[in-house]
Amino acid sequence: MTQRIVLASSNPGKLKEFHALLADSGFEVVAQSSLGITDAEETGASFVENALLKARHAARASGLPALADDSGLCVAHLHGAPGLHSARYAGTHGDNAANNAKLLHALDGVPDAQRNAYFICVLVLLRHAEDPAPLIAEGRWHGRVLHAPRGEGGFGYDPLFLPDDETASAAELAPGLKNRISHRGRALAELRQRLAHPHA
Repeated sequence: MTQRIVLASSNPGKLKEFHALLADSGFEVVAQSSLGITDAEETGASFVENALLKARHAARASGLPALADDSGLCVAHLHGAPGLHSARYAGTHGDNAANNAKLLHALDGVPDAQRNAYFICVLVLLRHAEDPAPLIAEGRWHGRVLHAPRGEGGFGYDPLFLPDDETASAAELAPGLKNRISHRGRALAELRQRLAHPHA
């Protein structure tokens, strides 16, 4: 039996990835925007706090179980920035071109050895709005920031991210491969494992 679950995101890139990642999971993923639910205010001081805020907001408004993700790019040379502010690094939420340009400017002249970075994704699954024991999963994807964008795929900082052990940027990877090895893919794999063995 398929269970409806609301995805607490309005990001079209994330929605596309989650639909692919959850295709055979037994969940029917419904975007919160299709239910008229607006984005929650992200006032948390960590990725897990923001994911919880988003999931509770969507679960409360929809009456459905909710899945939320909070993710970002953390660059060591920039003390973890853009981090929590990845989507609005340049000021406007979701302006990928401006965010990428600001990141390149911040790392101007910094050599490859000091451009280490990782994507992080924290997933929170709430069975209902007041769920006191949410399922929480985390995935990290390590690599470094390139000196110029490469590739047309993906979204966000993907054109600037070269994953460890890959010769292609995240935006050049085939979607299936990216979904398998990315921070979001890793977090979801952990979440699915937890769902399969809830008492482990």
